[in-house]
Amino acid sequence: MRLFTMAAMVAALFATAALAHGDHGGLAERYRNKPTAGALPAKGRQWLAGDHHIHSEFSADYRADPVSPQTVPIPLLGKDGRYTITRNAQMARQFGLSWMVSTDHGGPNHSKLNYEQAWPEVNKARAAVPELLIFYGMEFDTPAGDHSSLIIPFTGDEREQLRAIESGFSKREPWPRNEAWDSEGRMIDALKLMRDQKAPPVLVANHPSRSATAPFAWGQYTPAEFRNWNDTAPRVAIGMEGAPGHQAGALKPDGSPDPAGNRGGYGRAPTMGGFDQMTATLGGFWDSMLAEGRMWFITATSDSHSNWRDGGNDFWPGEYSKTYVQARADHGDIIDGLRSGRIFVTTGDLVSEVEVIAAGRAGKAGIGGSLAARRGEMVTITIKIRDPAAANAAGRTPGVARVDLIAGPITGPAANRTTDRASGTMVARRFTATDWTRMGEVLTMTHRLRIEDAMYLRVRGTSTDELEPAPDPKGEDPWDDLWFYANPIFVSVK
Repeated sequence: MRLFTMAAMVAALFATAALAHGDHGGLAERYRNKPTAGALPAKGRQWLAGDHHIHSEFSADYRADPVSPQTVPIPLLGKDGRYTITRNAQMARQFGLSWMVSTDHGGPNHSKLNYEQAWPEVNKARAAVPELLIFYGMEFDTPAGDHSSLIIPFTGDEREQLRAIESGFSKREPWPRNEAWDSEGRMIDALKLMRDQKAPPVLVANHPSRSATAPFAWGQYTPAEFRNWNDTAPRVAIGMEGAPGHQAGALKPDGSPDPAGNRGGYGRAPTMGGFDQMTATLGGFWDSMLAEGRMWFITATSDSHSNWRDGGNDFWPGEYSKTYVQARADHGDIIDGLRSGRIFVTTGDLVSEVEVIAAGRAGKAGIGGSLAARRGEMVTITIKIRDPAAANAAGRTPGVARVDLIAGPITGPAANRTTDRASGTMVARRFTATDWTRMGEVLTMTHRLRIEDAMYLRVRGTSTDELEPAPDPKGEDPWDDLWFYANPIFVSVK
């Protein structure tokens, strides 16, 4: 009875949405016409953990010339980002990562620093830690925005490619500061350049709500801005940090709680279960993007500058947050996995594998994929997660307490590009230990859903008893509040 009731509720929501909005084309049409497999079990591909937001000594502070203020300030290495790129790579390997991106943020004439000093150090790190796939990139000082991880594909042109982007568009590059560089039009021009490069990079918006003044009171990043990015370069601007870095901001160097510290550096609009409100709010901004049928994906990072043991606010890469990409162990397939949304994210090593498969008469699709179904067809959703028995970096063995299957209608392009709500999104099924089977570390659960209109499905889970992630108070131990999120599967109706 429970299964039938939930399916009927979802069908009713979708039917209402279809009457209200009609059969929109546009963005949703790409999924209706182009089914893709997503993260299905595949020969040679596996879940590879990584981190795309890591700072080194080349995230510099700057000293202005007191005599000649027009002179470009002198970069002071190791003052903001603390460690060498090789040190970051060694710690990433220690904490179980298979790939990482070196992402120093810019400053006046920083493109020269990156080109002449940081890039050779990336290659030294590649030689020192050859089992780790290291990408060259930067934390782009985003025009009309905050920061973004810029991931450059591993090609023979990566050094020149990044210099072209940074020197031409990073808003902190010119000296004296040029306010004309800090405009959304300039960001759109930057995305056009990236889109048209021979090997386009991947761009992920970092800590999207850190500058928000309250829930749904957006700061430097706005919903319309992200829609403009994604429209301009959908294979470049692929998403945002779901779980930002600086999660150790609530810890003292001895590991005890800091009652004045907060997770992520989020002050006025706190994280929720360690995740940004744009992701964590059910029926919020992320869902509003998915309701348009947009490929807009989430990640999780360390934003490592200085480790908490050294008095900083950060975990080492992989120590707390991991972005898993289903890919072969090569740079190109990892980039493809990021672009295609074959991604799940987790904190505290709550899970180490997540498989979500939607199966119907025409086939099946996994995370990041799309499935074509007939109206009225019953689709089976199978979720398998690995709940590791080994202790995490804190020496704890958290368990998955609940898994949620979330569903929402795809209603087509939003008439109001500022929208940050998706009213049709709902939890279609909550699973607890009585609803899944366990075989060793693997938990398996299923749900059947009647498809009445185009929709998306996504999965999250937690170690807590919170039905929805609550705002994180200051001084919260991040190891006590763990979540994982999988990226969506899109279902079209034919």
